[in-house]
Amino acid sequence: MPAELEHANITVSDATATAAWMSGLFDWHIRWQGPSLDGGISVHVGTERTYIALYQPSRTTQEGDNSYTTRGGLNHLAVTVDDIAATEKAVSKAGFTAVNHADYEPGLRFYFHDHDGIEYEVVQYT
Repeated sequence: MPAELEHANITVSDATATAAWMSGLFDWHIRWQGPSLDGGISVHVGTERTYIALYQPSRTTQEGDNSYTTRGGLNHLAVTVDDIAATEKAVSKAGFTAVNHADYEPGLRFYFHDHDGIEYEVVQYT
């Protein structure tokens, strides 16, 4: 069996709020939440097989440089959906702006940034 990505861990300003919009947009659920590194909190949100670990440090976070020009930077997280049009409507309703729409092999896609500036790609394979 090939290796499978189980989770990614990202730093956010409000783990509870981020988990809430992720649950609503992607039909995910909170798998675990509790105290974490250096007095922070973590919320694990996703499916039974995979999840995003949302880490909220105890101190205020700062914005970094452009991730695409920073070695080791997180450029974006991608999710696959069955109905990209419905997901785009939900993204807009959540207060985010869908951009950079593309229709190319092997499917449709768009991107959006959340309130922490993290970029997400939404893909529907055809």
